Amino acid sequence: MRNFNENTITDAVLERIANAADPRIKQVSEALVRHLHAFVREVRPTQKEWEQGIDFLTRTGQMCDDKRQEFILLSDTLGVSMLVDAINHPLPDGATETTVLGPFFVQAALEKQLGEDISGGMKGDPLIVTGTVATPDGRPIPGATIDVWHSNNDGYYDVQQLDDIGHLAMRARFLADDNGGFSFWSIKPAAYPVPHDGPVGQMLEAQGRHPWRPAHVHFMIAAPGYETLVTYVFEDGDKYLDSDVVFGVKDSLIREYKPREPGLAPDGWQMNVPYYYLNYDFGLKPAANSAT
Repeated sequence: MRNFNENTITDAVLERIANAADPRIKQVSEALVRHLHAFVREVRPTQKEWEQGIDFLTRTGQMCDDKRQEFILLSDTLGVSMLVDAINHPLPDGATETTVLGPFFVQAALEKQLGEDISGGMKGDPLIVTGTVATPDGRPIPGATIDVWHSNNDGYYDVQQLDDIGHLAMRARFLADDNGGFSFWSIKPAAYPVPHDGPVGQMLEAQGRHPWRPAHVHFMIAAPGYETLVTYVFEDGDKYLDSDVVFGVKDSLIREYKPREPGLAPDGWQMNVPYYYLNYDFGLKPAANSAT
């Protein structure tokens, strides 16, 4: 077959794919061709615009290294990451809603004792975080592994400032107690912009969008027999809740970071300065084929 035109090229490409041995590769490839060709027909790019599109993708790849993944950022800001998350995480009643992992998780976070301060000496308003980990019907999950991490009061994560602070901070790994409970101290996080000094930032500007995320604390919670939960708890009242650049906000994940005057804190610690209090109770979805 030859001499293809705008109306015949798609079927020709699909015919070439028809003999793919792997059914999933065939399915994905056919869908990609159909939708990509339909997009090009709808947009009808000039040759110069097509070259600009190729250049955009090339520069996106060139921005990727072991510390930055510009393609994930592109997926996030186009809502694709949250779409994939939604497709893969149908939840029963009582299970906490999920969000995307984000670029600042660190596997090497130190395990801390419940109630410890994880701020790493960073300056900011003190924050105590408490909560529980349970099944969707409310049964405690003792020993659940709880990873937490968040930004500082200027909106930066430790990994963005390692050259300056020299150590990990505002992140830790805990084990839930016998009642599924946990608590820790840190500092109150702030809203922050995603990296916008590259192609994705240029895209956002061209689309008339800001690069900001509302303030939140990240949680990744795991326990045998349950699906690992990746989620955030956002600050109620943050001005970016309705325009989160990566579309990650869900009403069930918003809580008040309650201001408290000096005095006895929820964990029994005597505080001599004002602080904030965040509480959230998490529900884990049983893993498929689990007898839990």
